[in-house]
Amino acid sequence: MTDASPSFYWLSRPGAKTPHRSWQPLSDAAYWENPNRKPDRHPLLAPPPEWADDLLRVARAVFAADRHALRERSFDRWTRHIRLSIPVTDRELWERAEPHLVMLLQNMTGDLWEIFFRALDSGTPTSEPMTAPIYELAQEVTLFSGGLDSLSWAIQRATVRTSRPLLFVSFDERNFEELQFDLYSAVERRRERPLRRLTQSQTVRGPKGARAKLERTTRSRGLLYVATAVHAAAAESVAVVHVPENGQLALNPPLSAARSGANSTRSVHPATLYRLNLLIEAVGGCVRVENPLAHQTKGEVCAAARESGLSQDVLEATLSCGAPPRRQNIQSELANCGLCYPCLVRRSGLLHAYGTDRTPYTADPWDPRLPHDRTGHWRALRRWLDAPCSAIDLVTDTPLPPDARVDTLFQVIQRGRDELRSLLRLQRRSIE
Repeated sequence: MTDASPSFYWLSRPGAKTPHRSWQPLSDAAYWENPNRKPDRHPLLAPPPEWADDLLRVARAVFAADRHALRERSFDRWTRHIRLSIPVTDRELWERAEPHLVMLLQNMTGDLWEIFFRALDSGTPTSEPMTAPIYELAQEVTLFSGGLDSLSWAIQRATVRTSRPLLFVSFDERNFEELQFDLYSAVERRRERPLRRLTQSQTVRGPKGARAKLERTTRSRGLLYVATAVHAAAAESVAVVHVPENGQLALNPPLSAARSGANSTRSVHPATLYRLNLLIEAVGGCVRVENPLAHQTKGEVCAAARESGLSQDVLEATLSCGAPPRRQNIQSELANCGLCYPCLVRRSGLLHAYGTDRTPYTADPWDPRLPHDRTGHWRALRRWLDAPCSAIDLVTDTPLPPDARVDTLFQVIQRGRDELRSLLRLQRRSIE
């Protein structure tokens, strides 16, 4: 059984009316967040331009709709047709930019999107700067998640000696708030410059009703993250936002046909960032989004963090898992399962940088006692490493943008495959 295309109407403010009962209302009230962290209360030191306010509103509307539209109700239990109405300051400008947004969302989520723009209601809350700023404007803006890659970039930039601040944009990771705080504190202890941190919520409230639930996949959350960082950068006149992700997982070539398309995340894929930058330019923005780790493997990212002064213990305390055990099982305190593909890449990266990985995992994928359904990523990885790989494999799933350096990106994948092969060799020695 399939539903008609879900239709969502993002309200200019909570409590406003929708035009017709066929539209499901959504608003900022869809997010669980502290009143002091709402979009109109960001601790920014200058007012954001209208296009940045609009971009953030669009991203929040998209992510809320993404969570409320269940894939299991679509004809193939995956591909959805989502209709979304969003208020913006300049309707004509956003209508001209709409093709860029639709292509971006299709690339990120694998769904069909229809976006309808309308004029922003009068009286809509807008972002306001701090009334008594105590810091000067940020010189750099970067995402900071609690993951290994963002930690590596954070320590590299925090140890640059300058009086200009570095602004971290973070989103609360449910059940991992303490981990994020500890990692930020580790960076703060070694900083050579002022640091600021902007923390937002990504937790969406479920629909009302006993049987109502949220969609488990969250393919569009990357847009929410980046739009929030771009919003801050635009307010404080920062030209570039950094989204740190190692080149292996940014490209994320599918290990098998079953992981093609949106079944593999595309949040920081070069094509995604290219389309996002086209969208920003189309709505009059002057901020560019870049991945500073695009040409590095996981192992090289770990080595850079080590050279910047972080201990192995701190790196091993990061979160890499695609399905964290602590979030799946309230009785588990572990952050990483050790079995999913991001965890396997993590293992190979730490092994490359330190010769060992002491991270506590739920299980090892080569453990013969594991049931077959828990070793799927490990078996797919081994088959992928046994098969030949060429530059063509980088574009068969998701085309690269016209400015991509294909040879350089392919070398990243090759070096990453070598790191993963080292993990396989270590596993073989351990069972001999």
